[in-house]
Amino acid sequence: MDYKSKKVIGMGVITELTGLSERQIRYYEAKGLIFPERTKGGSRKYSFHDVERLIDVASKLEDGWRIQDIKEREKRLSTKQRDEMIRGQLNSAFRTYPTKK
Repeated sequence: MDYKSKKVIGMGVITELTGLSERQIRYYEAKGLIFPERTKGGSRKYSFHDVERLIDVASKLEDGWRIQDIKEREKRLSTKQRDEMIRGQLNSAFRTYPTKK
């Protein structure tokens, strides 16, 4: 695990880094856009990847995106990325290379 993935940042620092309020961040969590870890005491902990994610989500919402639009786009991208990874593994295994379109 790289340092950007470790969930070690508390809510106060996250609000400073992103410019978002605690309420906004909790709302994004409730909508399934961000997934902090919880300490034994119930405090949320975030990673640097989460910081980037929060900034991206906030930017898209400011640009007029809906939460459902963000989720659908990510679902499509993750499917596309998975397909590209499988294609790359097959190309490697069979020593084939993609053709240019």
